[in-house]
Amino acid sequence: MKIERVELLHIAIPLVKPFRTSFGSVDSKDAFLLHVITDEAEGWSEFAGDPDPLYCSEFIAGAEIVIRDFLLPRVKALPEPRAAAAGAAMAPVKGNELAKAALETALLDAELRAHGMPLATYLGSTTGQRVPAGVSVGIKDSIPELLDDVEEYLADGYVRIKLKIEPGWDLEPLRAVRERFGDALPLQVDANTAYTLADAEHLGKLDEFGLLLIEEPLTENDLRAHANLQRRINTPVCLDESIHSARDAATAIAMEACRIINVKPARVGGYLEARRIHDVAQANGVPVWCGGMLETGIGRAPNLALAALPGFTLPGDTSATSRYYAEDITEPFVLEDGCLRVPSGPGIGIDPLPDTLARFTTATHLL
Repeated sequence: MKIERVELLHIAIPLVKPFRTSFGSVDSKDAFLLHVITDEAEGWSEFAGDPDPLYCSEFIAGAEIVIRDFLLPRVKALPEPRAAAAGAAMAPVKGNELAKAALETALLDAELRAHGMPLATYLGSTTGQRVPAGVSVGIKDSIPELLDDVEEYLADGYVRIKLKIEPGWDLEPLRAVRERFGDALPLQVDANTAYTLADAEHLGKLDEFGLLLIEEPLTENDLRAHANLQRRINTPVCLDESIHSARDAATAIAMEACRIINVKPARVGGYLEARRIHDVAQANGVPVWCGGMLETGIGRAPNLALAALPGFTLPGDTSATSRYYAEDITEPFVLEDGCLRVPSGPGIGIDPLPDTLARFTTATHLL
């Protein structure tokens, strides 16, 4: 397989409603797509980062430079620039997992399309099966607004609710949701690193709500603090931002810093490393689930293929298209009895709609 051209398309798509976390609020998806054209097939991927380095250190402008000047030249220099070899070629470039994931995924999509193989089959899952879908609910201005949103998502058919929390917005919203919708509702929270170990006693009060998990409550990469917290609370700690590789996952499990892992393929450098994390967790009896980063259909499709692996025993943030977008750049993903169907087409199994993509594209660059 030979790379003939690589296009980078900046896109901006409005969200149906603002999405607020402890990092801030966003009202549109501003990202870029990579379009890799080879002599055998074409591949697509989505950069999962944001315009600003607030959620993580990577950001759009920086990732474009890293891909153009450092990652792509290394991959093009390979005798056969296939996805399995791309990881090793990019490894000397420190960090930049989101940028690496974007390039590796586009290559993998092209490679699999050339062979007529779905990504789900390549990863070891089953195409066409349905994956249970949860939904992430951002921080709201009021508890009545939160309850209205939860009620709407449950009516849509979502099988699990995740609430974003931060100091000052945690116990009362949770109590209100439990009182309104009952103890049987699968419910979890995501702190996005908003607390410190000094808040351990306060976080222990979450135990009364019977949560599935609390996600990344403390400072990113501080496994020792998370292990300390887990010893002091009953709610399972789930690590997200702290897990960048299978090695991180193995270390966190050995330290008992978590009982659950959220696997975000972009954050760990791509779907090949995500599968390795799945394998490590499964071998140690640790459940995993697939997180989300407000993906368009180009990013949502491969996430569903990953979420169909057997170790993904908890519903992920693989929500339907309508959760975030009134109109997407691909055909929409629709809930079916609380689930989304894993694409069965070759590669990631979906293509951008040319006219829609053109309307949401703000700039295009050749790399």
